[in-house]
Amino acid sequence: MKRPVAISDSANFYVSAERIFDPTLKNVPVIVLSNNDGCAIARSDEAKALGIKMGTPLHHIREKVDAHGIRVFSSNYTLYGDISRRVVEVYEDFTPNVEIYSIDECFLDFVGFKDRTAHAMALRAAVLRRVGVPVRIGIAPTKTLA
Repeated sequence: MKRPVAISDSANFYVSAERIFDPTLKNVPVIVLSNNDGCAIARSDEAKALGIKMGTPLHHIREKVDAHGIRVFSSNYTLYGDISRRVVEVYEDFTPNVEIYSIDECFLDFVGFKDRTAHAMALRAAVLRRVGVPVRIGIAPTKTLA
């Protein structure tokens, strides 16, 4: 691998951010709605398992929400931006070059690290410990492959 690059992706980012401040949401189906509260734009794994699809209008799943006790949240972009900033701060402790791709994804320069897998695992653990957000990391020679 000539120039290793990693991509980080925060798992169910908006839901994960909501769970930081309300631990009772763990293992509970949760959806976060678009800025007009019209559609599901983030879903916990539990909500996905109930068949809630990305972009589904809330009025199409109202019965499912009521039947399964799905917790529903309006988007809080100020909160999500702050959590994203905190995640990036952890990344900056692990690599000198962080390229923000979106609110929940970054490219990370992994050049110079002999055991990239161990480095990625340590980074994931640090983000979870310091911020409370689970992240996934892919490593490859190019951004596209990562």
